[in-house]
Amino acid sequence: QGRAFVAERQQDSVNLFEATADHARKLASAGKRVLFASWTEGSSERLGVMLNDHGLKDIAFAPYWDAAKAADPRKPQRVVLPLESGFETETLAVISETDILGDRLARPRRRRRASNFLAEASSLTPGDLVVHIDHGIGRYDGLKTLDVQGAPHDCLELQYGGEAKLYLPVENIDLLTRYGAEGEGVMLDRLGGAAWQARKARAKERLREMAEGLIRIAAERALKSTDPVEPPHGVFDEFCARFPYEETEDQLAAIHDILEDLAAGRPMDRLICGDVGFGKTEVALRAAFVVAMTGQQVAIVAPTTLLARQHYKTFTDRFQGWPIKVRRLSRLVPAKEAAETREGLNRGEIEVVVGTHAVLSKQVGFKDLGLVIVDEEQHFGVKHKEKLKELRADVHMLTLTATPIPRTLQMALSGIREMSIIATPPVDRLAVRTYITPFDPVVIREALLREKYRGGQAYYVAPRISDLAELERFLREQVPEVRFVVGHGQMAPTQIEEVMTAFYDGQYDVLLSTTIVESGLDIPTANTLVIHRADMFGLAQLYQLRGRVGRAKARAYAYMTTPSEKPITLSAERRLKVLQSLDSLGAGFQLASHDLDQRGGGNLLGDEQSGHIREIGVELYQQMLEDAVAELKLSAGKEAATGDRGWSPQINTGAAVLIPEAYVPDLNVRLALYRRLSDAEKSGEREALAAELIDRFGPLPPEAGQLLKVVAIKGLCREANVSKIDVGPKGAVVSFRNDEFKNPLALVQFVQKNQVAWRIRPDNKVVVKGEWETPEQRLGAAERVLAELSRLAAA
Repeated sequence: QGRAFVAERQQDSVNLFEATADHARKLASAGKRVLFASWTEGSSERLGVMLNDHGLKDIAFAPYWDAAKAADPRKPQRVVLPLESGFETETLAVISETDILGDRLARPRRRRRASNFLAEASSLTPGDLVVHIDHGIGRYDGLKTLDVQGAPHDCLELQYGGEAKLYLPVENIDLLTRYGAEGEGVMLDRLGGAAWQARKARAKERLREMAEGLIRIAAERALKSTDPVEPPHGVFDEFCARFPYEETEDQLAAIHDILEDLAAGRPMDRLICGDVGFGKTEVALRAAFVVAMTGQQVAIVAPTTLLARQHYKTFTDRFQGWPIKVRRLSRLVPAKEAAETREGLNRGEIEVVVGTHAVLSKQVGFKDLGLVIVDEEQHFGVKHKEKLKELRADVHMLTLTATPIPRTLQMALSGIREMSIIATPPVDRLAVRTYITPFDPVVIREALLREKYRGGQAYYVAPRISDLAELERFLREQVPEVRFVVGHGQMAPTQIEEVMTAFYDGQYDVLLSTTIVESGLDIPTANTLVIHRADMFGLAQLYQLRGRVGRAKARAYAYMTTPSEKPITLSAERRLKVLQSLDSLGAGFQLASHDLDQRGGGNLLGDEQSGHIREIGVELYQQMLEDAVAELKLSAGKEAATGDRGWSPQINTGAAVLIPEAYVPDLNVRLALYRRLSDAEKSGEREALAAELIDRFGPLPPEAGQLLKVVAIKGLCREANVSKIDVGPKGAVVSFRNDEFKNPLALVQFVQKNQVAWRIRPDNKVVVKGEWETPEQRLGAAERVLAELSRLAAA
């Protein structure tokens, strides 16, 4: 066993890294090879810096074990070896990172569930409509601290029909879902009324039918098999190494998901939801490389000729030097070249084709199509998607989007399609500053000139071709200093090509265009965007356009102008407000959930819109659909039960249960923490959350510690089917949900053995006697009683 520096860590007078450096020198002088083992390259580098500062200079880095063995044995080495503790042999001494710094605080990397994103994207503000699973639609009026049994307790105040109020304890916040963004004309339910239960039952029935359809689709897909595709070893690593940037954690997770799907021997159908400029293309490149190197063909389908042109350039550059032929198909491609490409695809001589809808046309045949990558799927119409569905039978599908349309998002959330989220921005990326302003020539002139004089370029986007002449005149008269060029979709293919190439090469300061620039264009020097008549664009369109700027390290600016002489419509105003509120990086997913709120999700299995989302609210609809799918999977014996989420136990102990305002002053942050806490019923999740709270806000106050304990008790209640526990100074009363206990025989035997303290009342409630004066003692008693009941239920 190696030496652990526990004593040094506990003494303020001793410098931990000096002690480590001294120990390493002693080991080296005893003729031992010294290795410092770290979990990751980054932590190894930090350790090296600290030891260097304390006298152990120039420790060389060996990325893996064999490299360390090959190095000079007299010099200490840093190596990536995931060891919990170090060890020593006669010739070798390994000092682990854990020996020096203490145990790692393990925060398990949870797979991000998309629905959690929805919950966070929709933080509650007073006045929002919410849905309580038992009482229906109400209005959230804010957070109130009530006095419960002499102790403060945070509750959400909910307003219901007939001026009724409901106070929901924060630990039961999981019973609440948002209704949706659109609250006009919605009637609040009455507390105790039958209308809500009837609506919920109707929706449940419909959702069960839908879930059966979804299961059938998933089962059909699971039955189809394809040859497993494995990345060519060594060669793939070399290809990845050509990526000039550092991959983000989410990017690596998405690539890992895709490689797993390809190797599974079943057709992949994965959605990559990543914000504009967050590196979806690199994920697609790696998937294409893996499939193309097996000899199968890859088709990349983009919605516009400009985006197809850009992808063609990217794929050609990255595949240079590899035995992979890349060709293109779109209306910009000369007829002779297009005919040769179609011929080559038919014969199987071309591995990768990049193009627009032209790739899906009847004239295009593939010899062995293995993977279809669809970029910006929200731009494709129903017919194109039907065509893609025909391909989908045994072809791998990869869909990339920043703002998934409601139905796609819905399908991903309900588990019909697999989904990976890329939400980590690249290093040094800054959010785009967004201004919504009535059209003002002075502001626009200033914005365009500022971009020109800092050496950048600008986009000026209009909604219609007919607007371009007026804007050309404006630029000539008001901003004569800038050189501009005009581009739109009705130009001849060669003309568009010339315009884009000239702008890309920096010959012009401003590109005046229609929305043809909306999809995927990547010009790092373009960092100002002006949108004329922003009220005429859709929410996802505005978001995509804004994503054309701010793709480098410079701060980018977006100006959304509205007409100065006439008012805009209410829905346009709402869209612009939402866009301005989504000013953080990675907000595309939130935007999609706002879109799902505003437009509804449609029916997943048919083309008619479904009204039952309106009846029960989008989040509860989502939750019930997930539950219905899980229930059917369970009855088919495919999966373990996921627990009924339609109830939440009540715990009354008289303990203060809240996150004090002095500890977390921001109300929205407190609410988000309450929401996360109410879901953290596993001890690992609670520990990780407690560690995060201490990390962000300092030592836990007693009330927050008690809240964590209440959440733990809540998890035990669910295991024991306990709906309510009341604990007072002289004892506790336990009520079971539907008066049922999972293992009544074990409970009766236990009570008979412990008759002094435990008894069962005629109304099936369990009474436990005890002397618990303080709220803290009562909380501890509740935990012990429920741990016992949970053990009996599982016996």
